[in-house]
Amino acid sequence: MTSPPRKQAPVSSRPPAVVDPAKAERGRVAMGWLHTAHFLTSAPQLEHLPTLDLPEIAFVGRSNAGKSTAINTLTQQTRLAFASKTPGRTQHINLFGVGKQKVDDAVLADLPGYGYAAVPKEAKLRWQRVMGNYLMTRETLRGVVLMCDPRHGMTELDEILLDVIRPRVAEGLKFLVLLTKADKLTRSEGAKVLSITRLQAGGGEVKLFSALKKQGVDEAAELLWDWVHPATEAQPASE
Repeated sequence: MTSPPRKQAPVSSRPPAVVDPAKAERGRVAMGWLHTAHFLTSAPQLEHLPTLDLPEIAFVGRSNAGKSTAINTLTQQTRLAFASKTPGRTQHINLFGVGKQKVDDAVLADLPGYGYAAVPKEAKLRWQRVMGNYLMTRETLRGVVLMCDPRHGMTELDEILLDVIRPRVAEGLKFLVLLTKADKLTRSEGAKVLSITRLQAGGGEVKLFSALKKQGVDEAAELLWDWVHPATEAQPASE
């Protein structure tokens, strides 16, 4: 007795994803660059920060928005940015140097999370002043990365921060909103919050980001690399 013929698995009509070699190389370079991040210094006040003649990228966001996790994911390190068990308690600006061959060409600034209810009001007000002064007056600031939990959307405090930096954005300051914890959203939810946040960001870049699924990591890394290394600087001058 002959066996019935086996059913063939359906052939997918979807073409295989095409990997752009140039884009893949940019992602590799950017991630390798961020992996060199190392601790420089920590300061409780703006006047205690050293004056560094390097472009600076600041990471900001509400407590519990996943800021420390995002920084550690981008730099491929486990404890570069310290996530306190009590959000909002760490009230220091932490600076990290970044650069290949042990020569720093940029600085990452990790600013403490804001908006955590358990922090005393006096501490909140003091830190808001410090952060506001930093964002408005830090001369070497090249870009700002705002972490936002997409399940809650941009809050009033996030919008206040946007208002603070808007004049500098108009003058060329780079700005990126990372919608962290994107793995907790469905595809349709992600598309919806992405569209809404782009409207709220007023011209800044917005990307879905998941440390767990590594979603948006390469894209964010490439943006930060481009902020510090504009394409015009990488190209040889014309004859």
